[in-house]
Amino acid sequence: MAVLISGGGRTLLNLHECIVKGSLRARIETVICSRGDAAGVQRARDAGLNTVVVERRKLEGHSFQDQVSRHVGDADFVCMGGFLSLWRIPAALAGRVINIHPALLPDFGGKGMYGRRVHEAVLRAGRVVSGCTVHFCDNEYDHGPIVLQRQVPVKPDDTPDTLAARVFAEECLAYPEAIRMLAAGEVRLENGEAVFAKA
Repeated sequence: MAVLISGGGRTLLNLHECIVKGSLRARIETVICSRGDAAGVQRARDAGLNTVVVERRKLEGHSFQDQVSRHVGDADFVCMGGFLSLWRIPAALAGRVINIHPALLPDFGGKGMYGRRVHEAVLRAGRVVSGCTVHFCDNEYDHGPIVLQRQVPVKPDDTPDTLAARVFAEECLAYPEAIRMLAAGEVRLENGEAVFAKA
């Protein structure tokens, strides 16, 4: 897999830990970060992962897109883990790029909706349930067919931080499971829709 990050790398480290423990049969070939100052860069390197920085703010035109695609190379799957830049997915990778979002899409997604902002929006909306969504990526932020979702209750005394912690615990289960499903052929992208294998 190639894993794309922009921040602290918690999602990446969770996947790495699952692989080390043997609960996820995969290999992280490359980590690509869109910000050189992100804490996730050093964390990934400390974990012994091949890590490159493709600095979004320093690249113009198609350079960012081209460099990300080049570093992704021929990875079987690409996992976005808090990747905040829009990467236009090459046609050859259609159906092989997934993302995890800390809300129940299609609500509370889109450009600028990440991290704490998502949980603040859920609380402002008065929702009693939140959760996380793993989805196939297309060329829009937080958009594409859903692979799986996990729910958590929103408690009356929740803050953005307490809700975030509860959602992240579910993310740690949901993402490895979605990767396993994809690798096992239990779900695939077909004609723009998620198609699930019959049990």
